[in-house]
Amino acid sequence: MAAGDPVSERPTVSVIVPARNEEACLGACLESLVAQTGVKFEIIVVDDGSTDRTREIAKSFAGVRVVEPAPLPLGWIGKNNALVAGAKAARGEWLLFTDADTVHRGGSLARSVEEARRQKAALLSYSPEQEVHGFWEKAVMPVIFAELASSYRPSDVSDPASSAAAANGQYILISREAYDAVGGHETIATSLLEDVALARAVKASGRKIFFRYGKDAVRTRMYRSFAQLKEGWTKNLALLFPSPGRLALLRLTEFVLIVSSVTVAIVMEMKGRTPASAAVGLLALALTDLFLRRIRKAHFSWDATVLALIGLPLFSYLLLRSRNAYQKGSVTWKGRRYMGNRTCASVETNQVEAGRPLDSQQDAGRAPSHATSI
Repeated sequence: MAAGDPVSERPTVSVIVPARNEEACLGACLESLVAQTGVKFEIIVVDDGSTDRTREIAKSFAGVRVVEPAPLPLGWIGKNNALVAGAKAARGEWLLFTDADTVHRGGSLARSVEEARRQKAALLSYSPEQEVHGFWEKAVMPVIFAELASSYRPSDVSDPASSAAAANGQYILISREAYDAVGGHETIATSLLEDVALARAVKASGRKIFFRYGKDAVRTRMYRSFAQLKEGWTKNLALLFPSPGRLALLRLTEFVLIVSSVTVAIVMEMKGRTPASAAVGLLALALTDLFLRRIRKAHFSWDATVLALIGLPLFSYLLLRSRNAYQKGSVTWKGRRYMGNRTCASVETNQVEAGRPLDSQQDAGRAPSHATSI
């Protein structure tokens, strides 16, 4: 922060947190947000029809406003409806859209506003540090984020001369002027990939966006079980990658080549065929090196990077599952099934599994919907 720049002279930031049944993580998120310094801000939690302690947790933080979204319009995605409600309640010159599963580092809010100004960006987005626990998360997440890093290169996204546009919905800071100018989330209300859609709209308007890895600002644990991971990436992968079938085949082939070359080299060495073993071993090393170089771009720990090899076939499975779900017109997330231009309640929901009844309004597509995105 520049010296002589008192907090009172800086713009106000409206932090908007959409939350649907987020009792497991909302408290940590809000603790990190209310502790921010160096900038004026308000915090708005959009309670999106939660049936757990989400609302109670949000109200326990002094100064945090809790609002509810309007009835869900036909064809709208629940998260977009919640974000529209948050933006309408916001009073800031900047809007920070951030998910309930994020934890923000001290002073990061003030630094992000200053970085957006320094970059002359109307929209700034960070890809958070990904916190992973357990086998499934460590195996799958590095593979997915390595692919994202290759497909949505921050240098291209941040280049005004490039048509590439992307953002991570876990952290999007946008000026109020730019948000209103492109129509906000109302204009992308039917998009399940609202973060990328918003970035494209801002860049298409001639305004600059800035995108980078944001370990110094924010971290997140996206999923806390394999069931959540499977449902979440089924919702997103077919939208993130234009040819999911081809990419699934490519990564599965990569896995087979690495494993088979290592296996053949070991077998040949055991049989005393050292020259042939060495040749195949060199091939295995080359393939493994290319794989690890790509995975390291995703910024995961060493053990997750190693486990990512096993994540290759799992990634292929999730890609195909996502493609098939969209082909069938049935994608579920947090108790809603999205089919074409309709939004309705899904029987494949955590609420049902937990023994809690679905809100009857959900069946009519009128209740608030889910929160998180990639």
